Amino acid sequence: MILVSGCLLGINCRYDGGNNRSNALLEQLSAEGIVPVCPEQLGGLTTPRAPAEIQGGEGIDVLVGHARVVTKEGKDVTAAFLKGAEETLRLAQQMDIERAVLKARSPSCGCGLIYDGSFSGLKKVGDGVTAALLKKNGIVVLTEEDISNIR
Repeated sequence: MILVSGCLLGINCRYDGGNNRSNALLEQLSAEGIVPVCPEQLGGLTTPRAPAEIQGGEGIDVLVGHARVVTKEGKDVTAAFLKGAEETLRLAQQMDIERAVLKARSPSCGCGLIYDGSFSGLKKVGDGVTAALLKKNGIVVLTEEDISNIR
């Protein structure tokens, strides 16, 4: 079994109500048992929702209270991102999942590179909140951009 961001599977759970369906990813994972997840929805956020980015650090910093997740309008949504990350981890642990493919650059799911918190499209090195929590708990996290490394 593999945990996969729902938006990558064609589920309309992106912040803007759309999805990031990746046919290449679906083909790559066709023989796998796929568990779709949207940490932001699991955290109680609606779809659509205001875009959000991590400010003051990256996902691991959010987990320890040194950074926060805010919307473009300045609303602090850190608690929802933390809850979504915890629920995603709980699901992964209950299903003995060891690998996840999450949406690149997302404040929840980004792995290795996320938006920098300025809402300008600039990126910085780091993980999203959910990716950081999963990695901290021994789950291998990749993005759809790492297709060749998924198996």
